[in-house]
Amino acid sequence: MKKNLLGLLLSVALVCAVLSGCGDGSAAQTSEDRVAANAIVVGIAQDLDDSLDPHKTVKAGTREVMFNVFEGLMKPTPNGDLTPAVAESYTVSEDHRTYTFSLREGVKFHNGEPVTAEDVVSSIQRCAAATETGIVQVEAFSVMEDIRATDERTVSITISEPSNEFLSYLTTAILPAGYDQQDTAPVGTGPFRFVSRTAQDSIVLERFDDYWGMPAQLKQVTFKIIENADSLMMSLQSGAIDLCGHLTSTQTAQLGDDFDVAEGTMNLVQALYLNNAEAPFDDVRVRQALSYAVDRQAIIDLAFDGYGSPIGSSMYPAFGKYFDESLTDYYACDAERSKRLLAEAGYPDGFEMTITVPSNYKPHMDTAEVLVQQLAAVGVRATIAPIEWESWVSDVYTNRQFQSTVVGVDASNMTARALLERFTSTYGKNFINYNNADYDRLFREVLATYDDEKQTALYKEMEKNLTENAANVYLQDLADLVAVRKGLTGVTFYPIYVLDLSGIRYTA
Repeated sequence: MKKNLLGLLLSVALVCAVLSGCGDGSAAQTSEDRVAANAIVVGIAQDLDDSLDPHKTVKAGTREVMFNVFEGLMKPTPNGDLTPAVAESYTVSEDHRTYTFSLREGVKFHNGEPVTAEDVVSSIQRCAAATETGIVQVEAFSVMEDIRATDERTVSITISEPSNEFLSYLTTAILPAGYDQQDTAPVGTGPFRFVSRTAQDSIVLERFDDYWGMPAQLKQVTFKIIENADSLMMSLQSGAIDLCGHLTSTQTAQLGDDFDVAEGTMNLVQALYLNNAEAPFDDVRVRQALSYAVDRQAIIDLAFDGYGSPIGSSMYPAFGKYFDESLTDYYACDAERSKRLLAEAGYPDGFEMTITVPSNYKPHMDTAEVLVQQLAAVGVRATIAPIEWESWVSDVYTNRQFQSTVVGVDASNMTARALLERFTSTYGKNFINYNNADYDRLFREVLATYDDEKQTALYKEMEKNLTENAANVYLQDLADLVAVRKGLTGVTFYPIYVLDLSGIRYTA
């Protein structure tokens, strides 16, 4: 009885903490209040980057949120195409080297200033040169020979050689030239403008009424950061949150009648990522052994009730022509073969390993738990090390201090290059320390060809290289289950990791 009473008191305390934890006060409102205010609260499992400057963004979760604030000359569409955004139109020269963009008339930044060609030139040069501390250099811009404003509404870009993918990188955010507060008070051109941020608590956006395109339906959106999975579910059940993505099937089963569930894919390559520079994962036989030890479909069935798509390399199905379905079953689960490879590598009795997992992502934690069981069957004794997201970014992603990790890797834009370049030996985001001369050679060939068919074939060769050498233990493209409070509609899925709020609306 005392245990039951203590549990009840703790539950009540947790509910109170959840309901009172919103610094912006939005969680204190009822869902009816938010309907009246044409506002919603969106639950997210991680805080954004320390800087909100889109040219400094590292985390996929930051891009997901700030997709609503920033735009480039071009922007992605839900069907995987590109459409003009800040640009109204563009032409390409006969030699495919010069792009001329006519800027859309009347586009304004969120500070009310008009977008000029000089702003465009400044923004792209900023990412090409990456001279400012923290700016993420866009490697694809290295082919630029010249960029200039030919008048206030025209920008000309000349590249050194034709490129099938260059246009995709012009989704890079256009920012006001000379504005120096993007870190804390970001200014873009998107359908929502930034209002405020409370670190580790919330981010508030509101509709930008001077947006050049179709205005957003909602007046205000508050992103509530709740890293604890149990607290997140309690916030949904209590009515404090209206929309939340990246849930598991177990979580959605607990939602009750107040929510509908929209189903898409996360467009991530979820894998057991291996530090190829750390023993025993510096031995290809060990990496292959782990790949044979894992049953991908069993992970999907056990941890996700069958939701998700198995994959066999660093590419997911939404990339269409680049996705190689034949690699999905390259490593069919084979425990005996796994044991033989381990013995050949000098580990007849297996070994101990640590799987570092960001604890705020329940899908990755659930996956790791099944992996521990599967690896034990071949003598590999794996231990899960839960870690806070900020520590994961610094320790694993940046400093590469890890053995293995379960996480999902996304494409920052809709190019095969965004997923595959990261594993070239000299690339700064090659956090698994993959070093393969053939892989590097294939990528150089990709950059040297403009023929789309040949380039696609080379990308598939790169995928095959990653698979054959078991760079990682590839698992799945996770299903994206989104809880949507009844009375809301307009969830749209993209082939990249973004959350487009512009079409979300109340139905009555």
